[in-house]
Amino acid sequence: MELQLQHLCKQYGSKCAVDDISVNLVPGVYGLLGANGAGKTTLMRMICGILKPTSGSIRLNGKTMQELGEQYYTHLGYMPQDFGFYPDFTAREFMLYMAAVKGLSSKEARTKTEKLLDMVNLHDMADKKIKSYSGGMKQRLGIAQTELNDPSILILDEPTAGLDPKERVRFRNIISDFAKEKIVILSTHIVSDVSYIADAILMMKQGRFLLQEPMSTVTDGIRGKVWEVLVDDRRADEYSRRFCVVNLHHENNKVRLRIVNEAAPAADAYTVEPSLEDLFLYHFGEEVQNERGGYDENAG
Repeated sequence: MELQLQHLCKQYGSKCAVDDISVNLVPGVYGLLGANGAGKTTLMRMICGILKPTSGSIRLNGKTMQELGEQYYTHLGYMPQDFGFYPDFTAREFMLYMAAVKGLSSKEARTKTEKLLDMVNLHDMADKKIKSYSGGMKQRLGIAQTELNDPSILILDEPTAGLDPKERVRFRNIISDFAKEKIVILSTHIVSDVSYIADAILMMKQGRFLLQEPMSTVTDGIRGKVWEVLVDDRRADEYSRRFCVVNLHHENNKVRLRIVNEAAPAADAYTVEPSLEDLFLYHFGEEVQNERGGYDENAG
């Protein structure tokens, strides 16, 4: 199984939302990272056939979407960022409805529905109306419906946005279970969601890929650019204004700062092993600061 994106572009007037993207994807989990407006959702919508590329092609095992026609969509499972539910449906009713939309037989729909609701731990709530569900339960139902047609490609757009930490961990585990022998593209700006489960990182900025790297080597480019330093409160405020501070931790009367910077921010600063979050902030620190009004441990 290979999904090939070849010189993919999407133009909106004078704005280029996706700009000459090329990548070959094989089974595995790909973390698609980027700040808001980087082009992630536009790229995924083109892969799903919702948007037509301005130029370039999408091929599955060497055949274009046009050559494959409806057969292409049988390989897809898609969970958009704002997934629409019918609030008065129960989870079981919703799954059976989606199964009918995807062309499953009545028997197959019932079998798959029960199996998937059990897999996402919603079987005991299957006959409750969706409007009574928590955000995490709705997200789990959303991922369950992507699996109804047993797709070989899963596209997940910000699937953990708004979830509490416990639900995010549960959701990551579900994705890991579903990801076996599939191409999974997981778009997010919550770096910790992909750092544990991704096999490779695709990082986008202004419609282009900044990098395409396996997790094992993705932070090599910023090795020697991540620093820690112990300072007093006054210097901590000064450093926070001058540098990209990834994290700060109060220790007695001092503050330990983790800083991403090309050169040592102070004579007594020392380098530490870089993380995926460090890499993200190295490329997007200013944008993240503008969005959040400062840095925090979940920045991204």
